[in-house]
Amino acid sequence: MSNVSEVSSSLLASVNGDKSAKKATSEIGDVQDRFMTLLVTQMKNQDPLNPLDNAQVTSQLAQLSTVTGLDKVNATLESLKGTYQATQAMQATSMIGHGVLVPGSNVQLSEGKGVFGIELTEPADDVKVAIQDATGKTVQTLSLGSQETGTVPAMWDGTLADGSKAKDGSYTFKVEAKTGGQKTSATGLSFGQVNSVSTGSQGVKINVTGVGQMTLSDVRQIL
Repeated sequence: MSNVSEVSSSLLASVNGDKSAKKATSEIGDVQDRFMTLLVTQMKNQDPLNPLDNAQVTSQLAQLSTVTGLDKVNATLESLKGTYQATQAMQATSMIGHGVLVPGSNVQLSEGKGVFGIELTEPADDVKVAIQDATGKTVQTLSLGSQETGTVPAMWDGTLADGSKAKDGSYTFKVEAKTGGQKTSATGLSFGQVNSVSTGSQGVKINVTGVGQMTLSDVRQIL
């Protein structure tokens, strides 16, 4: 049922895009009509002893051409924006029900398993992950060894530093990556399931369980 609803939303976005383009085209025509009315009125009421010269008329027509051209560009961009948003919405609906890795520092432990990820902008010799509880206390440190550039999926089996098992729930984590003994850039990635898609003035958003609303560009990997 949710897929039907989201597809309907994307089709509605497409229709709204077409309506915006038609409205913009109509406004361009209105601008042209008003300009020509003013120009004709100006010429009818000009001073016979000091009439408009050709240069003035040509200049005003050139201004009309420029304004009309810009309005047409804006109308085209609005139409493309609507089409692009509808396409994005259709692509996003195919992700519903799938797990994704997106920027974040939360890891949800469920049935003794917690999935998360790391994004590296360059290779790292040593990558460590500190798992923390709700109070900010580090309860386990995972060593992932050396890793290549890109997205690195990882999993915590719920084992604490003392060997006992952690209770299911929400935890946070911090990543530290080093190359040649020097810290290098590393971004934490949270895991969640896409449960719905939203479209609006801010574009297409995917709603990820336990994470919140994210854009399609936030998705680093689909699992």
